[in-house]
Amino acid sequence: MNIMRFFKAPQLLGRADSNRSRQFRLPRAFLTIAVSSAVASVFFVSSAQANGTWGTAIEVPGFASISTGAGVAVNTVSCSSDGNCGAIGAYTDASNAVQAFVSNETSGTWGVAIPVPGIATLNFGGAVGIILVISCTSTGNCSAGGTYTDVSKNTQVFVVNETNGTWGSAIEVPGFAALNTGGGTSGQLFALSCSSAGNCSAGGAYKDSSSKVQSFVVSETNGMWGAAQEVPGSAALNVGGTGILTSMDCSSNGNCSGAGVYADSSSLIQGYVVSETGGTWGSAAAAPGLAALNAGGYTVPIQISCSSAGNCGVAGGYADSLNNSQAYVANEINGTWGGAIEVPGTSQLNAGNGASVYAIQCRAAGSCSAGGTYADASNNTQGFLVDETNGTWGTAVEVPGLAALNVGGSADVLTLSCGSFGNCSAGGDYADALGNGQGFVVNETDGTWGTAVEIPGLGALNAGQGATLGWVSCSMDGSCSAGGTYTDASNNPQGFFVSAAADIFVPGSPSVRAKSTSKGVVTLSVTGTTPNGGSPITDYQYSINGGGWKNSPSGNSRTIRLSHLTSGRTYRIKLRASNEIGQGKPSSTKVVKIK
Repeated sequence: MNIMRFFKAPQLLGRADSNRSRQFRLPRAFLTIAVSSAVASVFFVSSAQANGTWGTAIEVPGFASISTGAGVAVNTVSCSSDGNCGAIGAYTDASNAVQAFVSNETSGTWGVAIPVPGIATLNFGGAVGIILVISCTSTGNCSAGGTYTDVSKNTQVFVVNETNGTWGSAIEVPGFAALNTGGGTSGQLFALSCSSAGNCSAGGAYKDSSSKVQSFVVSETNGMWGAAQEVPGSAALNVGGTGILTSMDCSSNGNCSGAGVYADSSSLIQGYVVSETGGTWGSAAAAPGLAALNAGGYTVPIQISCSSAGNCGVAGGYADSLNNSQAYVANEINGTWGGAIEVPGTSQLNAGNGASVYAIQCRAAGSCSAGGTYADASNNTQGFLVDETNGTWGTAVEVPGLAALNVGGSADVLTLSCGSFGNCSAGGDYADALGNGQGFVVNETDGTWGTAVEIPGLGALNAGQGATLGWVSCSMDGSCSAGGTYTDASNNPQGFFVSAAADIFVPGSPSVRAKSTSKGVVTLSVTGTTPNGGSPITDYQYSINGGGWKNSPSGNSRTIRLSHLTSGRTYRIKLRASNEIGQGKPSSTKVVKIK
């Protein structure tokens, strides 16, 4: 989970350099969420990516029964499978206090939003934060958290679990109050990720007794939350006293990675990464190579995505030597971080010097997708997308079709999620000809980005002309749900949901092991998961030495035995999978000498 789209970094981090602050612009999503001290509502939208068709947005069910105040907001969406998602957000009650709610989508239908059980008991100060996060690992099994205000008007952090479809009661994060002795509004939970039900990690910021803002992490094991702790090693980096863990991704139980920012001895904002291995957090380290790029000394809070333990990507923005904002990415492969690089192609797009990455997702080691914002020669902001394949980042491209929508010259890619590598959905906001904010979505299928479109049905809801898409979540089967904001005819913030079936596409390349198991015989074994777009694999085909494709004698079995081959001869074999749509991409060539 990440928070980059929610805030302008200089405001959060307290950087005093106003010239530098102007380089990192505030996405419209934050402006909408923060309006009138009420929290803006969010919509959800799901996509069938094969044909690029998004369903029609509807208002979030149940808000009218709980939100009798000025506004509502859905902050985060997380999906575990097609049509099975969770969401968390905020609403204003009859006393105009801001409370938290949760909602679940089950089998494609969004249920009624309900108050987070127990949050009103904690939230004596009457204000939950604008950043609330959720992570769902299976249907009806989610963990969520965020910030609330105690009776002394200090911000504290809470977590809450859903088990088998029933939400428990929110609790203050154990041990957080012992860290957060400086009080004020610096106590924040910004990131949360779960690898399985009841096994999660989360983090954010607190203020210590010396009034320095520090980073913290907290882990949950088998449904029990442990005590919050300072991110190991982060205080040694954070000499300037502005440390925040901004993003978290857990690939398996006890194996998580986090990313954040800190202020160095010159009070310049830098980035760090940290890993948990086997349930133990290691020491935070400066993001390799980022300080060399960040000559201007300002790093937009970074986010992280991991495909497996030790294989991650981070992304964000930095200030170059001229204090212009640029976009960067970096990769960890097999536990070793490479150096941060400027996103290829953004220097050509970013004539107005206002670039940053706001979203990244990695679905395999060295294979990620990212999106963000740049400023063109007219200093209008536009959205870009970029893909990495096998460790090499391609060239960033302007979001196809977005410029035609963005007549008002203010567009951002704020969110991106991939069901499998090369099959993603992204979105954000743009300004129409009247300068009004609208929401857009764009789909990638088999590595090719389609054309951005206005979210269907949003225009009819968005009478107040202040809409954005702030979050998208795609499950492994390819289905996606998303959330955003709009304003009604009275200019009050409102929200909506929409759901659709999983995207359908041909299978991806299968991972294959090949071994000659006996005289004249080779056995092919499909390992791992082959992306199938939600359409089951019906059979496999094989090709020998570049010849034509033949059906597997074992149908859709993941173990295939080929016989009557010549002993002592070397064969070059490929395998591909099929579903109802057609034949998928072939595997890499396997070279086998037959016994």
